[in-house]
Amino acid sequence: MSIDAIIEAWNEADPAAIHPTRGLSEEAYRESGQVQAELLATVLPEGCRVVDFGCGDGRVAIPLASLGYEVTGADGSQAMLDRLAAAAPDMPTVLTDGTDLAAKLGKKADAVVSLAVLIHHGYESAERIIEGLRAAVRVNGLLILDWPVSGEPAEGGGWISVTTWSRARQGEICQRLGLKRVDSDLPWPVFRAVKPA
Repeated sequence: MSIDAIIEAWNEADPAAIHPTRGLSEEAYRESGQVQAELLATVLPEGCRVVDFGCGDGRVAIPLASLGYEVTGADGSQAMLDRLAAAAPDMPTVLTDGTDLAAKLGKKADAVVSLAVLIHHGYESAERIIEGLRAAVRVNGLLILDWPVSGEPAEGGGWISVTTWSRARQGEICQRLGLKRVDSDLPWPVFRAVKPA
């Protein structure tokens, strides 16, 4: 699926279907975002400028802001950004598919977090998005990405399926773009932005 097709699917998605915990309750959905924000705070420098790419309606972005981070919500779906604006009207937002994030921000971020985007894209689209996210982060900044590796990598087949990567392919992309894996206890890989090789 193309980036535009996946964005269109999210634009049309029922809010109740955008995260598994929302099927339990709105409270469970919001609590999952709080837990993830607290996990992110274990590696993000205190008070840094963070872009939550694929922010949706703010499940993680809003709690990150409440923890003292300068958060910008970024998403390809205007419908999602509208929901975020209704919940947090003072949070800056950027409409972007990720490939043009640096241009849309105008100033590099200290960190970019993307917890629910890359897994839904095929290899070509995800690589273009990763390149765009890397361009939006200053050297020595962090990228925390839903970019899973597998011993049996597979490209997802639809907007809600999951794509996994070989460690070798992920390593090639990291070397080309200037990303160095950081050891962490987070459930998502953490990378430091470095000068490309």
